[in-house]
Amino acid sequence: MHIRMEWRNITFDWNRARAFLVTAEEGSYSAAARALNMAQPTLGRQVDALERELGVVLFQRIGRGLALTDAGLDLLEHARHMGDHANALALAAAGQSQTIAGTVRISASDVYAAHLLPAIIAKLRKTHPAINLEIIASTNTSDLRRREADIALRNFRPSEPDLIAKKIRDVPARLYATPKYLATIGDPKTPADLSRADFISIDASGMFMRVLNDQGLSLTNHNFPLLCENYLVMWEMVKQGLGIGVLDGNIGDSDPTVTRALPDFPPLMFPIWLVAHRELASSKRIRVVFDLLADELAL
Repeated sequence: MHIRMEWRNITFDWNRARAFLVTAEEGSYSAAARALNMAQPTLGRQVDALERELGVVLFQRIGRGLALTDAGLDLLEHARHMGDHANALALAAAGQSQTIAGTVRISASDVYAAHLLPAIIAKLRKTHPAINLEIIASTNTSDLRRREADIALRNFRPSEPDLIAKKIRDVPARLYATPKYLATIGDPKTPADLSRADFISIDASGMFMRVLNDQGLSLTNHNFPLLCENYLVMWEMVKQGLGIGVLDGNIGDSDPTVTRALPDFPPLMFPIWLVAHRELASSKRIRVVFDLLADELAL
């Protein structure tokens, strides 16, 4: 049975509750204003007005930052629930849209955004010019449930039940370096020869080294003098002859400035998944982009 809400008891502006929530999440008025694409004084006035409407103080200033008061902490979880339900409403509404015109946000790693997506986007612009695209190039995983993106390219299968995913294919990642750099370490012919090499790591956890050692190499931290978690920057370092790096073999093999560091070394296989929120699967605009990405990335 539906319980009728006593609307007269809700006397605050819901937009101001959103301003409070984002300020609490971001930690400052300036960061919250950027997140909401709003002027900082306007956002500050909204939070001040909410405090007056609720009769509580939500934040206290500590130096240049903000800290939640006890009352603010108590109300934050309720504001988060409001945000989650508002997001769910927006997702459900977007999923019902049968309009092609509009914006689709695609999240992908920096290297895929630079090397794989432009040709696909060119095709999409020709066939569906009414669709605007926003590309989020980042190594961080976008939260599709919070609409940080509509579609994401990932190298792992999502576990969240409210996401849909399609495996596109498995990709071989290979070791690359410039011929000049390989000559400086004696043109390695065997995995043991790579113990003389410098590698450019793409993660701070040491996983890259462990994966290579599991493949038969004998590397130590001494072999990893450089670290960069941005693949495009790492790739430029490789092309400048600073060491050996790993990249999708389809991209690396097409670059004439580099060569495989050890041609017979088995590739590191990883999958490409295309992911979207389940609520968006029925949106015609999202489906058009999702299907084209799936078809083109499978080639």
